[in-house]
Amino acid sequence: MSDDPASILKDAKAKMSKSVDVTREEFTSIRTGRATAAMFQGITVEYYGAPTPLNQLASLQFPEARTVIVTPYDKSAMGQVESALRDSDLGVNPTNNGDTLRVVLPALTEERRRDYVKLARTKAEDGRVAVRGSRGNAKKALEKLVKDKEIGEDEGNRAEKELESVTKSYIEQIDESLGHKETELETI
Repeated sequence: MSDDPASILKDAKAKMSKSVDVTREEFTSIRTGRATAAMFQGITVEYYGAPTPLNQLASLQFPEARTVIVTPYDKSAMGQVESALRDSDLGVNPTNNGDTLRVVLPALTEERRRDYVKLARTKAEDGRVAVRGSRGNAKKALEKLVKDKEIGEDEGNRAEKELESVTKSYIEQIDESLGHKETELETI
């Protein structure tokens, strides 16, 4: 950390912003009614003994809202890609037609939608915890500056108030993103 309140706050803002971005990225991996490339980001395929991300081994096409065509670049990896898709948490059973894999995503049931909302809330809470962790680190740094008499108590208190305000705004951003995701999930 730095030795002045402005740079401590700047570092905290950068870390909080990153936490919000990561949380939003996590939200994109949660399935809604429509198939997206983000749903397939976490899938890895065992390819020549090394776990390889699916998007490096195959192209994805979305001809319909719930249909995905997966075309492996290396046809010899078809079996590994197929089993990786089957074993993923998407709950799909791909159809192999020789050159491509056709993945039809099942319609979301009410129970599955509720599970996804719970998952989104968990990811949002993880994001909030990360933001609060950044706040805690910055607050300790500010308290150390005051204790070491590098800044006055009034300046330290002002910086802490600004830190609280910044923290609140980033947590609100996470809550707003969660609200959008819940609405998206609950819409049939």
